[in-house]
Amino acid sequence: MKIISVVGARPNFMKIAPFIRAIENHNKSISPSPSLALPPSYNVGQITHLLVHTGQHYDDRMSLSFFEELEIPEADINLGVGSGTHAEQVGQTMIEFEKVLKAEKPDWVVIVGDVNAILACSVTAKKEHIKCCHIEAGLRSGDMTMPEEINRLVADRISDLLLTPDLISSENLRKEGVPENRIKFVGNIMIDTLEANREKAENLDIDQIIEKNSIQYQKAQGAGLPPLLFELRRTGRAQGDFAVMTLHRPSNVDSKEILEPIVRFITDEVCAERTLIWTLHPRTRKMLETFGLFDSIFKIQNLILLEPLSYLEMLRLNMEARIMLTDSGGLQEECTILGTPCLTLRCNTERPVTLREHGGASVLVGNNIERIRKEYYVAIEKPRNPVRPELWDGKTAESCLRAILEYKGETE
Repeated sequence: MKIISVVGARPNFMKIAPFIRAIENHNKSISPSPSLALPPSYNVGQITHLLVHTGQHYDDRMSLSFFEELEIPEADINLGVGSGTHAEQVGQTMIEFEKVLKAEKPDWVVIVGDVNAILACSVTAKKEHIKCCHIEAGLRSGDMTMPEEINRLVADRISDLLLTPDLISSENLRKEGVPENRIKFVGNIMIDTLEANREKAENLDIDQIIEKNSIQYQKAQGAGLPPLLFELRRTGRAQGDFAVMTLHRPSNVDSKEILEPIVRFITDEVCAERTLIWTLHPRTRKMLETFGLFDSIFKIQNLILLEPLSYLEMLRLNMEARIMLTDSGGLQEECTILGTPCLTLRCNTERPVTLREHGGASVLVGNNIERIRKEYYVAIEKPRNPVRPELWDGKTAESCLRAILEYKGETE
């Protein structure tokens, strides 16, 4: 059997790493694999696996460190798509991926998540009559203004095998009329990566993470100045009493009328009480500079601005943060497992299992400052409360591979 897995952006890397390990483990204990508990009569043989990187995230800081930390092998094929509009990325990916499929003729294409690559590669696979498996299927926000929602809907409609992270996602697919034999509840593969890397992350020193990635510190060094302000911030951080923020979605950062009030809230209120560590996505930094906000926050006491972090570095901060403010879906999931109170700066989420009403750690606050303020002061008083949804057990990748190997198709 030959499987091609596709990654296009950082969240994909975290999800594909355990799947690659599951294939490696299968090949080590082959025919049949005891770890997969397949029927004795089911002999699948060696699995040939190829990793295709579309190149959607091509910046070393945004991509390379993830491959190294998560021990993902170098991609067998890099499509080199790069940046561009959604149409440009999807179109170019389809053109290049079609060439790969014609040359390699895999049995399966495996896609993960909801980035443009999954839309492009699922459509291309089906046009070439190749079976497609979507890991993390069934997530729905109901927000058709989000390109990720369109990617999910299309990929789930045409994929042969839909592997869901939670029971809500499985039910979403049933409501859309998906046949039961195409749906398999396997759990959350992102948690496989978290559990496999807990110990590594715990061994990282938070102050070293800050010093290595601090934008203020780098600027001071570049100007030949003593990084006094950075040192005051670092030594002033009370252990376990800091907030972390990530922000990157266009709905939050592309309008000054929305971004500026968020900035003022964190600088005037959050930083008045505790250190806030803000990891700046390139898009967010660009917009802060465009709106003339970057220089005004650069010298705020108790505000530490960091470059994008590696997976382990971000996990380490989340393990100890008093509160997380984010518009990232993956961090919502991590906060649920780690118990970090989480304000999700979105009006909807495709991961409702992470919300408080479903037992999770997150609450939706959108970008309304009054709601952010209200929920911030509620959340900051909450103790950590780790929650583990069903099958978020660190063994999802094994279940994903088993589902592919046991797939019989709709006509059998």
